This record gives sequence, C-alpha cells and structure tokens, in this order.
Amino acid sequence: MINKQLYIFFLVIGLTGFQGFSQENVLKIKNTIFENSSAYDALSPSKAAFYSAILPGLGQAYNKKYWKIPFVYAALGSGVYIYTLNNDNYHRARTAFKLRENGKIDEFDGLNGNPYLSEDALISAQKGYKKDKDLALLVTAGLYILQIIEASTNAHLIQHNVDNALTIKPQLIKNTMNNRTIVGAQINFKF
Repeated sequence: MINKQLYIFFLVIGLTGFQGFSQENVLKIKNTIFENSSAYDALSPSKAAFYSAILPGLGQAYNKKYWKIPFVYAALGSGVYIYTLNNDNYHRARTAFKLRENGKIDEFDGLNGNPYLSEDALISAQKGYKKDKDLALLVTAGLYILQIIEASTNAHLIQHNVDNALTIKPQLIKNTMNNRTIVGAQINFKF
C-alpha cells in the first residue's frame, strides 16, 4: 500500500515538473488596444463632473466645449432670477398682509379706504409666490445637476472615435412606379 502511494506521489511530482517546464514558452500578447497612455484618460468623466460641481461651466471648459458655458450660466441665472423675483413678491405680499392684520397702512391700500387687493387676494398671492419660488428653486437645482451630468457624459463620449466611417444619412428617393417621393434613411458602416 505504501509502495503504491509512493509511486503515485512521485508520478504527480514528475508530471507537475513537466507542466512547470512547459510554462516557460508562453505566448505573450502585446497590449494593442491603448498603445498611447495619453489617448485614454479613465478619470476624465469624473474630473469633468467634479469641476462642474465646483464651478458651473468649468467641466464644459475642461472638455474644451467653451460654447456651452453661456448656456449653462443663462439657464442657472434665469432660475436664480425667477427665484429672487418670486421671493421678493412673496415678502411684499406677506408684509402687506401682516400690516393689514395690525390695522396699519400697506402698499396695496387704495384711495378712500378701497384697497387694491383684499386680504384673501394677499393670502392667495403669498401661496402662489411661495409655490413659484419653490418650483424655481427645484428647477435651478435640476439644471445644476443636469450641467454636471452633461459635462461627465461629454467627457466620456469625447474619448470615442466618431468620424464619417459611421454615418446616418436621410435621403429622398424617387419611386419610378408612381413618381412619388419616399423618405428613407441609410446607415453606413465603413471598415
């Protein structure tokens, strides 16, 4: 029994040695996907998103899409302007309502004791301006997040080779049977 186990042990050791010896001639494949390390930057999308989060439009500048920066600031500036306008009107209506409740004169008092706005109108104005103010804040936050996502997505897609080898060309085709024009699309793959 020991003789048989010893025989199997030496057989396994011998075969392992041959297997180890055969591993020296392994075919080594050169990395041909990215030969130039500067051609692909895996951190580029995260850098663009970080820069856009720090300062809106900076991610677009990082991607060298300078023409997008005015749109980012126009969108965010419009949201801030609408928020500020509704906030100011809300405080005007709230102050007028508080003054009227205390029996004092407010900016919406009219001539001869006929107010321009009633108390119900002031309450309704406060609710409307508060709702519009909150909506403007939500839309502005959404636009801020959208410009971060746009910078990250653009940085990711900028690394892909997009040229005329892959094109979609809409065409107008003349049908010779009934002399009508048919709209078609053609997808070309050129290798």
